[in-house]
Amino acid sequence: MIEPNLPGQIVAPFSTRARRAALGASALALAASLMLPAPAFAQASTNVPDPNNSSAAQANPNEAPSDDGDTFGAPLATDAAPGNVAPGNEIVVTGFRAALENAVAAKRTRDVVVESISAEDIGKLPDASIAESIARLPGLTSQRVSGRSNQISIRGFAPDFSTTLLNGREQTSTGDNRAVEYDQYPSEVVNQVLVYKTADASLIGQGLSGTVDLRTIRPLEYGRQVVSIGARGTYADAGKLNAGSQELGYRVNATYVDQFADDTLGVALSASYLDEPYQIQEYNAWGFDTANPATPGAAVIGGSKSYVTSTTLTRLGLQGTVEWRPTDNITTTVDAFYSDFNDDQIKRGIELPLSFAGTVTDAAGNSVPKSPLTGAVVTDGLVTSGTFNNVEAVVRNDSFERSAKLYSFGWNTRWEGDNGWAAQFDASYSRTDRNEIVLETYGGTGFGANTGATDTIGFVTGEDGTTFDPGLDYSDPNLILLTDPLGWGGANRQAGYYNDRDVKDEIKQFRAELEKELDGGFLASVRAGLNYTSRSKDLTPTQFFLILPSDALTQVIPDQYVLESTDVSYLGLGPILSYDPRALLDGGVYDRTPNLTNDVISSAFLVEEDVFTAYAQGTIDQEVGDAELTGNIGVQAVFTDQSSSGLVFNGAGFSELERGDDYVDVLPSVNLSLRLPSDWVFRLGAARQMQRPRMDDMRVANGYGYNTQEEIITGSGGNPYLRPIRSNSFDVTVEKYFGNSGYVAAQGFYKDLKSFVYNLEVPFDFAGFPLPTGAPAGTPTLGRNTQPINGEGGSIYGVELASTLQLGEVVSALDGFGVTGGGSYTKTEIVPTPGGEAEDIPGYSRWVLNGTAFFEKWGLNVRGSVRYRSTFVGELSGFGAQRTRRRALDETIVDAQIGYDFASGSLNGLSLFLQGQNLTDAPFVTINGDERAQVIDYQTYGRRFLAGFSYKF
Repeated sequence: MIEPNLPGQIVAPFSTRARRAALGASALALAASLMLPAPAFAQASTNVPDPNNSSAAQANPNEAPSDDGDTFGAPLATDAAPGNVAPGNEIVVTGFRAALENAVAAKRTRDVVVESISAEDIGKLPDASIAESIARLPGLTSQRVSGRSNQISIRGFAPDFSTTLLNGREQTSTGDNRAVEYDQYPSEVVNQVLVYKTADASLIGQGLSGTVDLRTIRPLEYGRQVVSIGARGTYADAGKLNAGSQELGYRVNATYVDQFADDTLGVALSASYLDEPYQIQEYNAWGFDTANPATPGAAVIGGSKSYVTSTTLTRLGLQGTVEWRPTDNITTTVDAFYSDFNDDQIKRGIELPLSFAGTVTDAAGNSVPKSPLTGAVVTDGLVTSGTFNNVEAVVRNDSFERSAKLYSFGWNTRWEGDNGWAAQFDASYSRTDRNEIVLETYGGTGFGANTGATDTIGFVTGEDGTTFDPGLDYSDPNLILLTDPLGWGGANRQAGYYNDRDVKDEIKQFRAELEKELDGGFLASVRAGLNYTSRSKDLTPTQFFLILPSDALTQVIPDQYVLESTDVSYLGLGPILSYDPRALLDGGVYDRTPNLTNDVISSAFLVEEDVFTAYAQGTIDQEVGDAELTGNIGVQAVFTDQSSSGLVFNGAGFSELERGDDYVDVLPSVNLSLRLPSDWVFRLGAARQMQRPRMDDMRVANGYGYNTQEEIITGSGGNPYLRPIRSNSFDVTVEKYFGNSGYVAAQGFYKDLKSFVYNLEVPFDFAGFPLPTGAPAGTPTLGRNTQPINGEGGSIYGVELASTLQLGEVVSALDGFGVTGGGSYTKTEIVPTPGGEAEDIPGYSRWVLNGTAFFEKWGLNVRGSVRYRSTFVGELSGFGAQRTRRRALDETIVDAQIGYDFASGSLNGLSLFLQGQNLTDAPFVTINGDERAQVIDYQTYGRRFLAGFSYKF
């Protein structure tokens, strides 16, 4: 008898035509306990679910799809090639090679286009971060935020176009929108990740670009008792950039799996705790001015913000699963996941108003630049060096504290009759409570403009941003005072700002499904189901101006708060005065005055959605000569009722307003796979897809303020009537498998977007609205307002190449060596603005390449990975949490790992490893429009080194 496999092990399997019997297993069983036949030339074999285990899919109601229909919710079991290794002659493969082979099996056995990652062992994904692992899959990539990947782009679409499930269930997000931030999910509690690239009628909550399903272990399918522990230390080589920050961190984890009561009751428990630092050097330009009188027509830096940021991440992750199988026909499962996440940042730096500093009136009554430019050197239309005079700098000591708690619960009961009928019911609940506190404090040489000491600052602008040569000592506590240096607050005398954002996100989901196997004919089974999802998300902002007590204009920083100076000399600015802004606030150095302006009040929102989905699907399993045609055909009918409420200005004050809409989408889909005996698979997929709009775009309120550069009133708001982005999507894939040891694949896709959501700016008369803060009396009421609307779509299409090869299968001398990776080329022709030109949508990179080379033998494992993405439009968030889109330059990320696994003796079960991340210290760079020489953001994160162990009893 073949024992169930552990994650990270593959055992050469049993028979060849086991498809129908095997359909009772889940994709998790595919990664954790499977066995299936290998071709004679393969050293390790294909995984398929045990045909005697008919309940493996019970906990995954969104298992997409049941490719044969004999057991609903189960993956397809693939026929094996001749030359199987007979039971009793099993060859066991472990570690990274086993994880790759499990991934190959998952891709091969599905009738949807899918990519996957499997754990190398209990609590051990290939990377320290789930997002890093997912970003290495073909056609996928990530954008780094604060030095780490936490959101995923699929096939050139921004994260907002995909959805994330946990064990097949929809999840809330720690962000303002729908996109899940993967920082919330410890890699140690996830056993497998499936990324569905094509649509399927039985997959609920799917995204337009793809659907990511995070899977945890199933204890009954795992089939063994195990206790695993692990720990690692982290070193950030950028050093301690801020006083009190750290360069060392750690992570610990533990997993327990066991079965009781004659293997009818199973328990899986996992815990992970993380405390790790990140250090960031970040330069930001306000923009570039082409109207400076000293260099007319040439672009010169308008101003800058230069920071060093120190971040400490702490996260507690807990996961548990209880499976109970009281009879052979009934299995019930309860899942729970909890994450307590904290991101604590200190940012210190200098803000320099330069060419955008504004104008003053000289003695002759002429308007002249406040900070005149002299000695300018112009190269190819860009001012590459010069000197700004009369500069009034702002010393910044800011903090950002983000805490989020995520709760996720699920209950599933599955019944399988002896007469071909099957049924299941699933209920789940997901909730995220998030709080952000953004604290800004300002220092300068005097209150308001033209009252304190000014500086003469030389500068050099190049491909790494701009470096400076100041004349003042910004670390002198007698020179730098707490104040409103540039009069930003007007009458409020704003010496700082406090922004408290509270976000709650909640999902309730209920699903029932019925399936019937059919005897003979083109369809192997039919299924039908109903799903109801209720979601609500609300944002409550509370904002304050920070002022000095007794209406003081300036305040010397009390000695007890002064810390070691912060060094920003990487941009030539030298040391700056440093203190803990939270300590000043708690110590009564600041008073708080509420900000009740329209733009603050209108940023609050409550968006609610009730989504009812009815679906029907037939699975296909038909012999075509020596080949086999498998797949499914189905349809979803999605009924959506959405509403948005918030406070809006009614001419005399604020009143609550609620608006919304309802609509119906019919989403047919078909997936076909022609499987040849020679291990070729030809796939075809077609579907109507949709992606509901961003939740913050659906807010009902409108905010506005005074644009000091243009001296007009500008505003922006949401649109509670927004409809989804819809697409007719097509996929064609050709794959060649070498057992389960490897494959090569070419995938083509085309998405014809029938609609798109874009922001439209139109003239708007703010007559009757209160004059915004900072607007002088007599400011014209006619300004501009921006609002998201449904506009025309376009097309996005591309080709993906992917491969996993065990080189020892080709040349025996290379046994243990292998490569895996892929590349994609994507083209967009989306014209969101009627009559406009095609635009790059956020997240779109034309080229995405990734590859990993590895050696694994004799317990030694070594691998190196490279990830590349070409230029793209990135979404950034400032301290005010406002979205900003800028073009990011191409980047290449290099990581490596070396480890050793003890397989015998007293150390059996012990694994040691050393990892290096971002080994080339690749920066994150954005530019002004398409002007590559005009750098807006230049961030460096340093290298990270991790050393640790895992031990499995």
